[in-house]
Amino acid sequence: QVQLVESGGGLVQAGGSLRLSCTASGLSFSRYDVSWYRQVPGKERELVASITKDNDNTNYADSVKGRFTIARDNDKNTVYLHMNTLKPEDTAVYYCYAGHRVLRRDYWGQGTQVVVSS
Repeated sequence: QVQLVESGGGLVQAGGSLRLSCTASGLSFSRYDVSWYRQVPGKERELVASITKDNDNTNYADSVKGRFTIARDNDKNTVYLHMNTLKPEDTAVYYCYAGHRVLRRDYWGQGTQVVVSS
């Protein structure tokens, strides 16, 4: 059974930092591209950052460039999202997504809540 488990969310003041983790099990993690998405009630899920399976390319939403960093440790089956200089508008549920380019399989985690207070 494939599982993506996010952790590290919580309440933080504006300007603070958090590190989210997404740990995978039940799949060959190193063969999957991984992304972080976020969603607030009433809005569509938004792509925040992504990293390729080989750890050789990353992409970020304009709203988080320079503040967030995505990284992965394939030995630990884990992808991280380092979030710095957090703003109230970063408040959302953050989801981990893993996609296999060839097999066209994808998986979502259950989400972790991030709340940034002003």
